[in-house]
Amino acid sequence: MSIDLESLAATIRACRICVEHPIGRPLPHEPRPVLRPSSGARILIAGQAPGTKVHLSGVPFTDASGDRLRDWLGVTSDEFYDTGKFAIVPMGFCFPGQDAKGGDLPPRRECALAWLSRLMALMPAIDLVLTIGIYAQTWHMGAARRSSLTETVMDWRAIWENSAGRKVLPLPHPSWRNTGWLKRNPWFEMDLLPFLRSEIRYRIG
Repeated sequence: MSIDLESLAATIRACRICVEHPIGRPLPHEPRPVLRPSSGARILIAGQAPGTKVHLSGVPFTDASGDRLRDWLGVTSDEFYDTGKFAIVPMGFCFPGQDAKGGDLPPRRECALAWLSRLMALMPAIDLVLTIGIYAQTWHMGAARRSSLTETVMDWRAIWENSAGRKVLPLPHPSWRNTGWLKRNPWFEMDLLPFLRSEIRYRIG
């Protein structure tokens, strides 16, 4: 990690903007920003925000969603957490809390506004961005994002071919809540995942 990126990451890990200068209601608990930026990795995992288990561990994707994501990518835990191979930078760095039904709230907006452009500028080796969920797809893909997550992921071939500069692959969130979506969309595992695994292996060796 470069000195500039290391310094910025340290500043972000100490960030309290969502408590001290929030947009809307402040974060309902003590902030614990979780991210793993990298100046050398070629692959960026652009997720949503930490869940409850990640908030406790301080390490991204240390939960069932992480197990499924690593299976999708075809990588081991050692490969996944090697910052020479993967950068992990979500849209919100802190666990946002839960809604009345027990689901996670959307990522805090403060994080991307304050930090994301600066982080991306210090990760020049990234040439593949995996956008997980609609929040990451909205920020990283802009007008290339379709009107729904399903339409966006379904159109992954055209999005890939039309990616200017960094290649982009849109993915659903690997949460257990999307198990029904995976069953309704078998093309995801049959068509997209083999392509994804091939591109991952090409980049990490």
